[in-house]
Amino acid sequence: MARNGGNRALTESSGRGAAPEGTALKRALTTPLLYFFILGDVLGAGVYVLVGQVAADAGGAVWLPLVVALLLALLTAASYAELATKYPRAGGASHYTTRAFGPFAGFVAGFCMLAAGIVSVAALARGFGGDYLSAFVTLPVGFVAVLFLALLALINARGIKESTRANVVATVVEVGGLIVVVALGAWLLLRGDGDVGRLTRLGTPEKGASAAVLSGSVLAYYSFVGFETSVNVAEETRDPRRSYPRALFGALATAGAVYVLVGIAASAAVPTARLAESSGPLLEVVEEAGGVPTRLFSAIALVAVANGALLTGIMSSRLAYGMARDGLLPAALTEVLPGRRTPWAAIAVTTLPAMLLALTGSVATLASTLVLLLLIVFLMVNTAVLVLRRDAGEADHFRTPTVLPVLGIASCVLLATQIEAEVWLRGLVIVAVGMVLGAVGAARRSGRTDAGVRDPG
Repeated sequence: MARNGGNRALTESSGRGAAPEGTALKRALTTPLLYFFILGDVLGAGVYVLVGQVAADAGGAVWLPLVVALLLALLTAASYAELATKYPRAGGASHYTTRAFGPFAGFVAGFCMLAAGIVSVAALARGFGGDYLSAFVTLPVGFVAVLFLALLALINARGIKESTRANVVATVVEVGGLIVVVALGAWLLLRGDGDVGRLTRLGTPEKGASAAVLSGSVLAYYSFVGFETSVNVAEETRDPRRSYPRALFGALATAGAVYVLVGIAASAAVPTARLAESSGPLLEVVEEAGGVPTRLFSAIALVAVANGALLTGIMSSRLAYGMARDGLLPAALTEVLPGRRTPWAAIAVTTLPAMLLALTGSVATLASTLVLLLLIVFLMVNTAVLVLRRDAGEADHFRTPTVLPVLGIASCVLLATQIEAEVWLRGLVIVAVGMVLGAVGAARRSGRTDAGVRDPG
């Protein structure tokens, strides 16, 4: 009996089949589209300010913390690869933790992801309406942010294929801009400017080499966040058990190589102190080299911000859809457009709070909690992959060596110890809200179950 043929038939059905592969969402993502989805999400707006921050913490050897951060990210990515191919459903971390630890833990994980995603989109919307846009036109940031989010929601609702095709174009622009930076750095060195010796200088007056690597790696790790959002479109991927690991590891490897090359180019081309003080470190390379209009990089940054917001918006809406289907959020969020088969209700519900956050300006106080929330989720996912080993799942799913999720757990704990106390306070408040809502939902489900048992009808 051809299992692959059966799966194909299920994916083409209306999604009411009993098998777990049945889905109401359209399977439209190929391996290349998924690769660009992940690459575009990882190569977000952060790279345009990342190098200066890492240089401030680690010194001239910017490339080393970037390599360490990539290795740490790959640990958790391996757990996501196993779970996404074992359970290719929208909902991602929430679905995995629900299967491993029950609906309460699943709700907390999903709530943390939703909170992080919504705040991230709102912050990116405000970033889009800020300094980069003012290089071309000056408009109220709030107005721009709301209009920007509305347009992204329409693109999201139009279809996953259209959204990811737009992402392919945006990702090519982003990567093209970073390649220009690498080329300009190489040109500076060839003409005798710059200093290759800076690439081996590790540490600052305040920190020794070891502390500099750890501190710089924490900052660099932030730049690789984004790969986890891709699990929420595994259900819309053709043959996810084959496509997802290839796209995930390929995109992370590409992003890591680009980051390292950009770090080398920037550090060799620009003095470390100047790089550390700049809010636009890549523009420093452009200005040092000459020959490329600096406004060009403002345009590239706008594309990067818009692309990151679009992909995060897709993640948030699919996560809300998946949680609703698992009974963790209201069932109304599972509504999809009849023709497009996109989760319009989840898109609307995740867009509205992002608009409110963008308008209130409170995003700045919440944005620093994003990584902490994600580390909590990553800890749960790395643990879930070990617990779910008792469930055989599909015979052909990707399986990561056991040591990798164990090291992933340790990496989450290590990175969390570097988070500032005030960020912990804000993050724990959000987690506490999620736990209360999860407990209320669990009590309601328990009450309905008890009523069902007592009711003979």
